[in-house]
Amino acid sequence: MSKIDPGNYFEDFSVGQEIVHATPRTVTEGDVALYQGLFGSRFALQSASTVAASVGLERAPVDDLLVFHLVFGRTVPDVSLNAIANLGYAQGRFGAMVYPGDTLRATSTVTGLRETSNGKTGIVYVRTRGTNQREELVLAYDRWVLVPKRDVKAPAPDPLVPELASSVAAADLHVSWAPTEDYDPALTGSAHLWDDYDPGERIDHVDGITIEEAEHMTACRLFQNTARVHFNQHVEKDRRFGRRIIYGGYLISLARALSFNGLENAQTVAAINGGRHTNPTFAGDTIYAWSEVLERIRIPGNDRVGGLRLRTVAVKDRACAAFPWKDDEGKYDAAVVLDFDYTVLIPRRVTP
Repeated sequence: MSKIDPGNYFEDFSVGQEIVHATPRTVTEGDVALYQGLFGSRFALQSASTVAASVGLERAPVDDLLVFHLVFGRTVPDVSLNAIANLGYAQGRFGAMVYPGDTLRATSTVTGLRETSNGKTGIVYVRTRGTNQREELVLAYDRWVLVPKRDVKAPAPDPLVPELASSVAAADLHVSWAPTEDYDPALTGSAHLWDDYDPGERIDHVDGITIEEAEHMTACRLFQNTARVHFNQHVEKDRRFGRRIIYGGYLISLARALSFNGLENAQTVAAINGGRHTNPTFAGDTIYAWSEVLERIRIPGNDRVGGLRLRTVAVKDRACAAFPWKDDEGKYDAAVVLDFDYTVLIPRRVTP
C-alpha cells in the first residue's frame, strides 16, 4: 500500500461523507504580522488593541479573512488538492472572535455532487465548520469546487445540488463587539458610519496593487493551502493557462484591504453571502476594486452596530471609475476577477 496521498478525485466523494481535516493550526502573532505584510489591511480594530478596547474587546483580534484562509487551508488536502477551480461560496457565517494563541480545526460534510457535461470532471459541494480549542464555532461556510475524475468511465452519481440561501439573515449575524464612548472615528480614518451609507451607493476604492509571484505563494504557504495549481510551474506550463493561478482567496483579502479607502469603519466581516471567481488571475496583474452597498441591515436588539451587505468587485489591470461588472446580457467584463457578496459590521451613529 502506498504511503503517498494523491488527493481525492470526483469518484472519492459521496453525499453525506464526513471529513475530519488534519493539522490543527495555532494562530500566532507571526501569522498576523505576515498576513499584514502580504495584504496591508488597515482596519483599526485588528490593528490596535486600544481601538479593540474601545469596542469592548480584550485585544486586537485576528483578521476575519485570515481566519477564513486558515480554516480553508485545513480542507484543501482532502477537498481541493486536485481541483481545477474553486467555483463559489455561500452561507458563510463568522462566530467567536479569534485571538493569537487560539487553535483552529476544521471538518467538512459533502452536501452535493454533480458530474459535468463533458464526463471528465464533477462539482463537489461541501459545508465546512471551523472551531477553536473550546469547540466554539469560529466560521462555517459552503463552497463548491470543480474536481477531475480519476477514471472518465466511472459511473456518475445521482446529481444533487444543495439549496443554498442567497444571504445570511440579520438574526444569524454574530456580533461580539460594540463601540463605547471611547470609540474615536478619527483613529479609524473616517467619520462615515452605518447611517451614512445608502443602498445602491457605489464606491471606487481608487488604489491598485500589483501581485508578485512570491507573494501569492507565500500566502498559500501561510494558509497551508497546498493546491497544486498555485505552486507547480513545471506542471502548469503544459496546462490550459501555462502559468500558476492565483488562489482566489488571495483576491478576497486584497479586495478587502483595498476597500478600506471608503469603508474605513467597516471593522469586521460577519458573513460571506456568496462569491464567484470569474476569471483567472496571474502574477503581474494589478488589482483594483469597487464596492456597492446592497443593503443596510439593522441588527435585532442592537442600536450601536449595524450591518452593510456589500458587493465588492475586484478587477485586473483596469481602474474602477466606471465600475466594470456585467454587460446588458449579464456576462462579466473580461477584467472582473472576483464578485464577492458579504456583510460587514460597522458602528451606528448614536443620537441623544
